[in-house]
Amino acid sequence: MEFTAADVHQKFIALYQTEPLLVRSPARINLIGEHTDYNDGFVMPAAIDKEIVFAIAPATDGRTHIFSLNFNEGVDVGVDIPNPVNSPRWLNYLLGVLKGLHNQGKLTQAFKCVFGGNIPPGAGVSSSAALECGFVFALNELNQFNLPKIEMIKIAQWAEHNYAGVKCGIMDQFASMMGKKDHVFVLDCRSLSYQYFPIVLQGYTILLLDTGVKHSLADSEYNTRRKECEEGLLLLKKYYPSLTSLRDATPDMLLRHKAAFQSTIYNRCLYVVSENKRVEEASKDLADHNIAAFGFKMYETHHGLSALYNVSCKELDFLVDEAAKTQEVVGARMMGGGFGGCTINIIESDRVDAFIEQIKKSYRNRFNIELKSYLVKVNDGSSVILAA
Repeated sequence: MEFTAADVHQKFIALYQTEPLLVRSPARINLIGEHTDYNDGFVMPAAIDKEIVFAIAPATDGRTHIFSLNFNEGVDVGVDIPNPVNSPRWLNYLLGVLKGLHNQGKLTQAFKCVFGGNIPPGAGVSSSAALECGFVFALNELNQFNLPKIEMIKIAQWAEHNYAGVKCGIMDQFASMMGKKDHVFVLDCRSLSYQYFPIVLQGYTILLLDTGVKHSLADSEYNTRRKECEEGLLLLKKYYPSLTSLRDATPDMLLRHKAAFQSTIYNRCLYVVSENKRVEEASKDLADHNIAAFGFKMYETHHGLSALYNVSCKELDFLVDEAAKTQEVVGARMMGGGFGGCTINIIESDRVDAFIEQIKKSYRNRFNIELKSYLVKVNDGSSVILAA
């Protein structure tokens, strides 16, 4: 089910009979720059109009209680030194945030909290980052910690690493916290410097196509790819000792020493190095309002993710291949960690309905799965809601 800010507000009143602070935190898309963030590279994400809403207020009985509308369950938690739990799994994202705050000497008062939203689960739009960022933002507001946004981003990422067990880069949390309406931004994942670019689609729309699958490989293979990139970097450092990440490598460096690489490691590194270059070139396309050139690079990214990085799957490849057969979709690729989730498509606005109808039929015939679709708009990052 999907829940609005009004739904979250009403549930909080029903449970706790007091007015809460309301905070929203969005999901994200990533137009280009996949699996580059944990290699200190470049990414181009944006926050979107799918979000999680938190209602939160101090507890009057000294007990902390958190209720999830989407899972329809609530739990009492300790806020001092919270440990991971086996069940419910969603709670670990929040406990990780509490622990991250505790590590910085920020002890929260007991509180009551309800959260829920309309982010499609398993779609690769990083509901986990929205959950972490929204929670740390809400606690920062409630307790008047006055933490800078970058510190909240790092706490959210720490929670993902240490309580969810996914060694993600910083892109997802950064996009959820720092998004700007009608803008994408290029983030340098080493320096954390960033630059906003207006996204002027001029007759085009961003469409997500949800495969409806998430293969069990997703989380484990994500961590494996990170280790493979680290292995490739160590090999390159034998020849180029000054390298600190794949971000500094070039295709020529790789080609020159190709014989020293295991083929799999070479392919992983080649993809990352090529993708970093694509992000820089794609930012110029946006500045020039050249959507066709930008879309072509999206197709190139997908090919790299599928053939070199091996994080796609037959469902994702099918959707991108079908999009490439049409004229109305100028660019498409898988988005997120891989092995399921969504493709992101830039499509002519007046052809959206016909395209969705056609590709849903094709997908059903091929996989016997009902394809879900989401039209998304670029929105602001985590913020206080003034009224439900």
